[in-house]
Amino acid sequence: MISQSPAERAQTTSLQPTRRTGGYALIDSLKRHGVKHIFGYPGGAILPIYDELYRFEAAGEMQHILVRHEQGAAHAADGYARATGKVGVCFGTSGPGATNLVTGIATAHMDSIPLVVITGQVPRDAIGTDAFQETDIFGITLPIVKHSYVVRDPRDMARVVAEAFHIASTGRPGPVLIDVPKDVGLEEFDYIPVEPGSIRLPGYRPTVKGNPRQINQAVHLLTQAERPLMYVGGGAISSGAHAEIQELAEHFNIPVTTTLMGLGAFDEQHPLSVGMLGMHGTAYANFAVSECDLLIAVGARFDDRVTGKLDEFASRAKVIHIDIDPAEVGKNRAPDVPIVGDVRQVLVDLLRRCHELGDAVDRTRTADWLARIKRWSEDYPLSVPQHADSLSPQEAIVEIGRQAPDAYYTTDVGQHQMWAAQFLKNKPRRWISSAGLGTMGFGVPAAMGAKVALPDEQVICISGDASFQMNLQELGTIAQYGIDIKVMILNNGWQGMVRQWQETFYGERYSASNMEVGMPDIPLFCQAYGMKGKVVTQREELPGAIAELLAHKGPMILDVRVTRNENCYPMVAPGKSNSQMLGLPERQNLERATELVYCSHCGAKNVSTNSFCPECGTKL
Repeated sequence: MISQSPAERAQTTSLQPTRRTGGYALIDSLKRHGVKHIFGYPGGAILPIYDELYRFEAAGEMQHILVRHEQGAAHAADGYARATGKVGVCFGTSGPGATNLVTGIATAHMDSIPLVVITGQVPRDAIGTDAFQETDIFGITLPIVKHSYVVRDPRDMARVVAEAFHIASTGRPGPVLIDVPKDVGLEEFDYIPVEPGSIRLPGYRPTVKGNPRQINQAVHLLTQAERPLMYVGGGAISSGAHAEIQELAEHFNIPVTTTLMGLGAFDEQHPLSVGMLGMHGTAYANFAVSECDLLIAVGARFDDRVTGKLDEFASRAKVIHIDIDPAEVGKNRAPDVPIVGDVRQVLVDLLRRCHELGDAVDRTRTADWLARIKRWSEDYPLSVPQHADSLSPQEAIVEIGRQAPDAYYTTDVGQHQMWAAQFLKNKPRRWISSAGLGTMGFGVPAAMGAKVALPDEQVICISGDASFQMNLQELGTIAQYGIDIKVMILNNGWQGMVRQWQETFYGERYSASNMEVGMPDIPLFCQAYGMKGKVVTQREELPGAIAELLAHKGPMILDVRVTRNENCYPMVAPGKSNSQMLGLPERQNLERATELVYCSHCGAKNVSTNSFCPECGTKL
């Protein structure tokens, strides 16, 4: 084997064949694609790749972050990708190493996050023999990846890596798997690099530009609508379309609501923002989507947690659906104007057409509609309860958002995630949360990945006491590399969302959801890893404790003991329409309405503009 340093190898002409191993070809190809950080865990089948990685690390050309569990590697690569827009990379060995990556791959797949996942595999002649630590990871992951490879010839390695990065990062982003048999990593061959952007894949040409005729149809609907609503999803984040979304909203005076994945795509302090919609969205966003006459879906997929009862979702509205994935357009809701293309590029073209109309656009058309939404927001605001004997979780979210408004926030999954989504005001790519799969244990490793990618930015994980325990072993990784993340645990002693559902839908039968016994003592637990931990139990302690958390040099965990039985509202019950929300706050200004109607089912007072009773959901 030739033992040149990576620096010496770089002097070789890129098109000059040189004798290298498959492992070298892999690592060198990753370097050529701009990879600086890899999250992973070694094992027997992937050791030839780690052996080559050792030399590149020694030369300072990339860094490997040793996680404590492969699921942490996938989530860290995911957080890295979400924070930067670049492709995240993670490694795992064969067998259990590969299967431990599956949850992280599925998380990235559901949320359209670009990853290249590299697994070791048993030698080629052992594949299919049930060899030690053999699993068919290619077959296992087929439903949850954008594409997969098993590299059976080292001469294919550079091409496969180039294709994987191209596929992962173009069109609708997603994870790509590369499975490398051990002997392929060891085998020497005449290596010729493949440079990024040099490959062409026949049959793979994602549509970027929208159809001009459909764009014209969309513009026509926009100029005619009196109650339009823009519904913005994660595709807007992936394409970097936040500036175009704001311009379009302001051009027509359109209110904007976002999905959980779309948070940050539109300035939530903007007067046209109505916050998040869906199961735990704002009441005024859900009323707006129920009453709008035009819905402009931008990079969103009509997920069930957004739509509630699908046949009553925007049931009075015409629909414009813009998405880069043709499989999503019309999948759950047939649009009146389907536009397949990159969200940002479509909006650029659409805005160009709008500007050509000039003064023909009547920006006052939506004035009554905006006033109506404003009344809903005043009558049904998001509330921050203050209990006499306990600290509410909403108070903690609002306070950390006040003190760290520009931080990158990751979350785990559950009530704390929904409260964070409701009360934090996010900027593009600064909201990092598992939406589609809803993966508990995502938050801490995702925060690690974001901080490794952006060491000068503040990265905060909002977690729950149950979610935190899913991947708490990653504190070892944080300690080893000094990854300066901050974690705030909203600790209510429960699997909070499970408890809420058991209370609401299962007769208060709290089966296997209490987590109070077995929760580690956070200050002692942190001390074991050489970091700082602190517990907060009183309201008056909270502002100072959060200030201490943010100012601390190094990783720190704040365990905030919150109200044990607090529920996350509003809430759309499964199978109900978005206008049928549980837990709405008291309508503060209802009596000022000039006309009231009474629900025939429950007798509740309603303003005359309502089509559905918010108390029971009956059509008025």
